[in-house]
Order: sequence, then structure tokens, then C-alpha cells
Amino acid sequence: MTDTTSQKLIVPAFGGLYAASPFFEAVLRFVVGFWLVPHGAQKLFGLFGGGGIEGTAGFFGSIGLQPAVLLATLAGLGEFFGGLFLAIGLLTRPAAFVAAFVLLVATLTVHIGNGFFMATGGFEYASLWFFAALYFVFKGGNQYSVDAKIGRAF
Repeated sequence: MTDTTSQKLIVPAFGGLYAASPFFEAVLRFVVGFWLVPHGAQKLFGLFGGGGIEGTAGFFGSIGLQPAVLLATLAGLGEFFGGLFLAIGLLTRPAAFVAAFVLLVATLTVHIGNGFFMATGGFEYASLWFFAALYFVFKGGNQYSVDAKIGRAF
């Protein structure tokens, strides 16, 4: 629970909303993680219109990421399993680190040269997700995580 007793709230009637913040933080963690899973499935299995390892490696090679097959596999694994673990809050900080790292690499290698806006392939969207994942590197899960249920946090 978030302590609002020492704060002077502008609208005191909204104080109860703060009590729900751990739940909504868990929802955010789930969304940040689970939204990466289909991207990993595209890279690993060719699902959802993805190119699989071969297609992803071809793209990675075309932008200078080598060894392309290894990096495509690691990116796919990082998005798929890192996203899944982050979503459920299992090994939350390491999973968030993996997700954030993949998103940072995507931001710096694919999107940064296209400017800011997502509409032109810019870094706006990928970097937003990077910072959202980075938050959980430092925060970890909360009481609504597998980590909390097993009584362990990394």
C-alpha cells in the first residue's frame, strides 16, 4: 500500500486510488512483459508474420549485427522468455534487464536513425518500452508476482 497519510492531497477523495497502485503496477509489469512475447515468437517461430530465426538473422545481418543467427536467437529468447517472466513476475529484475537490453539495442540499432516519431520508424515507441522495462529492473516485482508468492526476489 502507498502511504498517503503524510501527503496533502489536492483532491482528498482520490486518496483511495493510491491504495490500488500496487495492483496497477502489477498490471503495468504484465503488459510490459507480455507485449514482448509475440515479438519473440515472431523471431523464434515465425509466428504473427515474423521471419523466424532465418528472417530475423537476415535483417540483423543487413543492419550490421553479427553474428546474426546467434543475435537473432538471443533477441527472440530475450523477448519471448524475458517478456513472459517479466509478465508473471518470475526473476523479475533479471527478466526486466533482459527485456530492457533487447529494447535498448532495438532503439539504438534500428530506430534511432529514423528520428523520434514512431510513424516514421523512429525511436519514440521502442525507447518508451525500454524505460518501462528499466523501471522493473530497479523496482522488481511486488506482492502480485511469482517472486513474492515463492518468497524470493533477485
